[in-house]
Amino acid sequence: MSSSPSPALPAPASGSAAAPSKAPSHSPWRSLRYRSMRWWSFANFVSNAGTWMQLTVQNLLVLQITGSAAATGLSMSVQAAPALLISVLGGAAVDRWPRRLTAAVSQALLGAVAFVTAVLVALDRLDMTSLMVLAAVTGVVATVDGPACALLGNDLVPKEDLPSAIGVGALVHQAGRLAGAALAGVAVGLLGTASAYAANGLSFLFVASVIPFLRPVPGAARETGSGGGRTAGRPAADDLSVRQGLAFFVRRPRLLALAGITGISAVFGRNYALTLAVLVTGPLAGGAGAFGTVSTVLAIGGIVGAVLAARLRRPSVRLVGALAAAGGLLQVVAGLSPSLAVLLALVLPMAVVESVSDTAGRAVLQTDPPAHLRGRVLGVWGSVGTVWSLGGPPALGLLMELAGARGALITGGLLIACAIGTGHLLHKRRDTAPVAVRTEEGGLPGKAALGTAA
Repeated sequence: MSSSPSPALPAPASGSAAAPSKAPSHSPWRSLRYRSMRWWSFANFVSNAGTWMQLTVQNLLVLQITGSAAATGLSMSVQAAPALLISVLGGAAVDRWPRRLTAAVSQALLGAVAFVTAVLVALDRLDMTSLMVLAAVTGVVATVDGPACALLGNDLVPKEDLPSAIGVGALVHQAGRLAGAALAGVAVGLLGTASAYAANGLSFLFVASVIPFLRPVPGAARETGSGGGRTAGRPAADDLSVRQGLAFFVRRPRLLALAGITGISAVFGRNYALTLAVLVTGPLAGGAGAFGTVSTVLAIGGIVGAVLAARLRRPSVRLVGALAAAGGLLQVVAGLSPSLAVLLALVLPMAVVESVSDTAGRAVLQTDPPAHLRGRVLGVWGSVGTVWSLGGPPALGLLMELAGARGALITGGLLIACAIGTGHLLHKRRDTAPVAVRTEEGGLPGKAALGTAA
């Protein structure tokens, strides 16, 4: 029952600080030139550490209260349900309201939920009903908090430094995860389970206290919404409707292509905790220790990929598709692995490709829409992404039942690569289709000249 800010996005130097150099840079750390970005990254680290402290003990607590594994899954579904149903409304709220105020309030509300949970746990009053109510409230607040924090970061760095900011955010997330898991054991051992929830509540309040001091970098897309500072050409209120956000998404080929690439990759790939676990412990005859090694290599690859992705300056949907297809082909080869050593050699590039693709995709998603539509576009994406996260594991599990671990990896990888390749060929064919071009005002001559569609 927690939510953390989206992977840190950039922040600018305050007015008294010297402006960063205008020279193009490919350094993965270039977003840290901005003072507000450094503060935002630190705040995200604190928040992620608090969140992972709570998550480390949360499922065990639910099992302790209910004695039911099904109840644990139900609590997670209740928290995810709002993202499926009302993410678009949350995104619309982010487009209408002042961004910093929205992010600060949502973080404070999430902190309040964590503190209430901590009190109920400490008093031994947390039952199934209160657990579900708190999970639902967390899910609703998160539909606003997610896009608000992501777009707040957008305001803090120039567009070309956004991949660096997202990459830094991914590293901060991993660091917070490691720190939170380690601190959870210490805190629970010394102070009890409630302390993990209290620590998470404090982490949210810390983020809320930092947000008012963040300053947009000159030239970045400024926040919209009443009180957010009107910019030239700001849309009227009727242009801030949920319907307009949905219409923009479905009429934007780049976003639809990105959704298709991400969707098929999420369903038939990337669920390595499931597919590789079965492959290692089954056909490769490894144990829990062997899968732990595979998981460690996956984590290292994710960190390496985040650093490489942070060097990007102009991510594109084409790059995302190429990387996803490459990941699918690597997955096919992994399914054919004759030994654990061969699998480990493939797992690292698989994780690197996935991490770079994810970072590039998020950069496109957060910069392609006009500034006044970005909250609603992220809201639509949140709903679609929830469908993938809920539907992917069962679909992949069914495929594994039918084809086994190797068959699922090979079939899934081929589906990913073939679908992306087919989509690319169709797009290329449409772009190069010959069209008749008028050569004189009166109409077409006997033999029409041929041109290419734009």
